Amino acid sequence: MTLASPIQALSITLNNCAKTWPDGTRALEPLDLEVRAGETLALLGPSGCGKTTLLRMICGLEETDAGGIIRFGNDDVTRVAPEARGVGVVFQGYALFPNMNVAQNVGYGLKIRGVDVDTRRKRVMEMLELVELEALAERRVDQLSGGQRQRVALARAIAIEPRVLLLDEPLTALDARLRQQLRVDLAALLRKLGITCVIVTHDQEEAMMLGDRVAVMSAGRLEQIGQPETLYREPASPFVADFIGTLCQLQGSVVSAHHGVESLSFRPHEIRLGSPGNGLEANIVARFYLGSHIRFELVLDDGQPFTALAGPDAPWQPGDTVAVTLDQTHAA
Repeated sequence: MTLASPIQALSITLNNCAKTWPDGTRALEPLDLEVRAGETLALLGPSGCGKTTLLRMICGLEETDAGGIIRFGNDDVTRVAPEARGVGVVFQGYALFPNMNVAQNVGYGLKIRGVDVDTRRKRVMEMLELVELEALAERRVDQLSGGQRQRVALARAIAIEPRVLLLDEPLTALDARLRQQLRVDLAALLRKLGITCVIVTHDQEEAMMLGDRVAVMSAGRLEQIGQPETLYREPASPFVADFIGTLCQLQGSVVSAHHGVESLSFRPHEIRLGSPGNGLEANIVARFYLGSHIRFELVLDDGQPFTALAGPDAPWQPGDTVAVTLDQTHAA
């Protein structure tokens, strides 16, 4: 559907933004970051890396250290109060009002802004249609599933026509199966809206599905930002290589007619397993059937462990010895 009032996408720019807590602990090292107009940027990293602090700075719930500047489009919002920045926010718990039905929750932000009843009702129904919940307008939120609550929270955040949308671990509270489906639904919704969006997540698959680009963070620093495929194929640091997917590393001397290297870095799907007898061999110590593929945990004779993926019909079992091959182009 087409919204009655299309959202005007604009960029988010951070220059020299850092965050130091009162006790002197540095939560964020100085960083520069641009979120393009209409883009969904996923902030990805382990707990404590600074991604939620960065999101709260964009929202206005945390102030940047002196010298930092935050802009929405051409507007400097560095010292602007959160309620005046025009942001829509969805936190982990959704923060829905249990004493209100679905429609009342979605319209709450419009009500406190003084929007008249008729306009508010029309806007609420537009939002509920957008998230495919119009049939549940009168239902109490405690009668909704986790996925339905998540969509109500999104509709409420979007209803106020925010300049930017901020999502803090929006799918964490859901079970694994529902999370998989809602990733697809949320990605489609964000692209339909065309709104500038920043999503915080610690889940790499979620970041790579939802983000047009992904910003990987570690210890308060921005390690790398780029499209998911670029981060996977061309990691800028060992941390990014290990955090995006699984990275295996073996030490030793590998000699060919062309060159020798002292270490190998590779992804589990780049390994080929075969019958023993030629070349490098390894022992299988664990086997995990995952439906579309089998994950093997292996160890070399010198004790070095690594992981390999094979098709669902791979016959090997723990205790078997297999031959291991790797395309030399993957050596690093």
